[in-house]
Amino acid sequence: MRIATAKESYAADEALFDTSTQRLWLALFALLALVFPFVAGEYWLYMACLVAIHVVSVTGLNIVTGFTGLVSLGQAAFMGVGAYTVAVAETRFGTPVLVNLVAAGAITAAVGAVVGIPSLRVKGLYLAIATIAASFILHFVFANWDAVTHGVKGVSVPPAKILGVEFGRPFSLYFLILPIAFLAVFAASNLFRTRIGRAFIAIRDRDISAEVLGIPLLEYKLMSFALSSFYAGVAGGLWAYFFRVVTPESFPFVYSIFFLAAVIVGGMGSILGSILGAVFMTMVPEVLKIGVGVMSPFLTDAVAVLSPVRTIVFGGLIIGFLIFEPHGLAEIWRRIRRFFHLWPFRT
Repeated sequence: MRIATAKESYAADEALFDTSTQRLWLALFALLALVFPFVAGEYWLYMACLVAIHVVSVTGLNIVTGFTGLVSLGQAAFMGVGAYTVAVAETRFGTPVLVNLVAAGAITAAVGAVVGIPSLRVKGLYLAIATIAASFILHFVFANWDAVTHGVKGVSVPPAKILGVEFGRPFSLYFLILPIAFLAVFAASNLFRTRIGRAFIAIRDRDISAEVLGIPLLEYKLMSFALSSFYAGVAGGLWAYFFRVVTPESFPFVYSIFFLAAVIVGGMGSILGSILGAVFMTMVPEVLKIGVGVMSPFLTDAVAVLSPVRTIVFGGLIIGFLIFEPHGLAEIWRRIRRFFHLWPFRT
């Protein structure tokens, strides 16, 4: 909620950064992102790249689940489709990196549209089960289509190269992954200021009313699944370039649960929530791991004793958010902003 910023034109209403304060924060973030790889160590660059990949995938899942109201538990499998597309394109055709990423997104979008067909008839738990079934089918294909995926042995991916520059280390990969993640978030932010994005929200709020208003449900539901899967495919392609090996075990079903939890913790129906949820879900286990390392000199067998506790703490944090803050981290951020907008006149 912002005080005294009435919009006087459609251009002002569609602007993403409509105040000088927002533009200042954006400039500071861009400066920080540019300086970060020159001052951070290898480990933190690795984590930054992994967070950026997760941001892309969680943003895609939020499009279909948070904004359209369709539950999907196949995000990890869709990422696998994108990863294998990049792996095959690199090893067999040697096509450019950006072409491979677009192809990964396009092929995964087609797969996602097919998976989304049941969404016209079923929703909620039944749709979730349909996406789980699709996920198992895709994992079966990954593990048994030896001619393409090489089965359980997987596919090794050569380093990404653009104009002769090799992106093989976390430092160089940072400058490939982060701009793509930024473009993905920027595109998603703009999407929900368009006719298509508002149709998604109308379907989420009340699909029958949306159909009465003239919104073709099948077309927009399939479009939502396709867009979400496109994001997952691009994230999977980046994942393939980042880890350089693609196997069926790289994308287990629990990975889809991870992405859904990130959407819930961050805030459903919020692009900011996608970013915060991805950062939270990726970094909390690492912070807990660091805590275990700090305590290891003072506690015998600290790793063996505290590793299960780390998992319990991680799960407890998620449950806590569901109980005490169901709107996620994005709502907490809104409350903080609202407090400072009203301070010192808050009573």
